[in-house]
Amino acid sequence: MLTASGVGVYLRGLLPFLLESGNRILLLGDTKALYKTTGNTTILNCKIKPFSLKETFFFPKNILQIIDSFDLFYSPYFNIPRGIKIPVFTTIHDIVFPDMPELISKTGLAIRMRFFRRAYKKSEKIFTVSEFSKSRIEAHLGKSKPVVVTNSAIQPFFGEYGSNARNIQKKETIIFIGNIKKNKGLDYLLDAFLLARNEGLPHKLIIIGSKDNFRTKDNAILKKIETVGGNAVSFTGFISDGQLMEYLSEAALLVQPSLYEGFGLPPLEAMVLGTPALISDIPVFREIYGEFPVVFFRAGDTIDLKNKLMELLSQKGMPAISLPEHLLSKYTFRKTASIVLQNLTTA
Repeated sequence: MLTASGVGVYLRGLLPFLLESGNRILLLGDTKALYKTTGNTTILNCKIKPFSLKETFFFPKNILQIIDSFDLFYSPYFNIPRGIKIPVFTTIHDIVFPDMPELISKTGLAIRMRFFRRAYKKSEKIFTVSEFSKSRIEAHLGKSKPVVVTNSAIQPFFGEYGSNARNIQKKETIIFIGNIKKNKGLDYLLDAFLLARNEGLPHKLIIIGSKDNFRTKDNAILKKIETVGGNAVSFTGFISDGQLMEYLSEAALLVQPSLYEGFGLPPLEAMVLGTPALISDIPVFREIYGEFPVVFFRAGDTIDLKNKLMELLSQKGMPAISLPEHLLSKYTFRKTASIVLQNLTTA
């Protein structure tokens, strides 16, 4: 899961601190993908796909025997191999599907809920990334198990890059980071952007992601992009962390129009790199970014989003964001790892 999006960022941020903890650790995964480890760490080559039939019902007994020689099993997501006998701990980043069932089919929702309930039942404790996610997990799965908030954070190299990015010349670009699922809000961002362009906004919208990910049912979004015309909207395709930081640091604005998130990392990444963030006023963003110099707009309100876009981007010479130390250090993986380790070692 190191290469996954939100889960991968969380795991890549957490893992170095777990490896430095002094505990004996077994990592399951592709040995080619796992980076340098410490002397107390063993890597077991295991390429079984998460949530697959093999993981869920036919996990290899020889691997299970090795796992069960350890004190506990931690999964960074809500998939748990069948047959593990030692105490299990999991991270559920969000529980968007029962909250927004329109995202998937009834069958898809039923399958996901089965995985959620199994993880909840099997786990000694559940970790999640925000108080909002904790409240939704308890609403859907119950309150019989401890749910511990372990916030997400940005990788340290964002801060290092940001400290050298203050004098970067801003371009007339707006950044959107996310997929095309309804909860990310791309649909009404495009509506607001088209209205702003019709009122003379010169900026271009850059979607961090690949156009190839659009499916047939996403034709409505593609048609909106075509309506804007020219090269006003572009896709980056897959990009490296370095390219992402470059796009963000050069942008005039990041827009995060989400209708639902478990945490929502891009606004923090943008601000650390000196770029203002315009974000929806969903509960989790109010929780995570209430102290930060963000601008909120009414979630799902195309007109309010358009007006805020025009207002912010009409300001000439808008200074780069410079976060004070207490905000820069508010969300760090060192803090997150300490909470995770404390709960694992005292179990």
